[in-house]
Amino acid sequence: MRLINLFRDHPSSLGMTYFGHMFRALGFSFLLLYASFVCLIHSIFPFLFEHTASNIISLIYNETR
Repeated sequence: MRLINLFRDHPSSLGMTYFGHMFRALGFSFLLLYASFVCLIHSIFPFLFEHTASNIISLIYNETR
């Protein structure tokens, strides 16, 4: 298997380019970092961000189905 295929096969199976896939995955990564941060805040102040993290997870799930 050629090295280039390792970088191209998965994105192309989703109908995306390498860079399109990279930027989408980075966007999900930043959303998950934000969800992690709001979970931390929620653990200290349970009245804040009651549904934010679960809404982010649902959004990502729906985008990747």
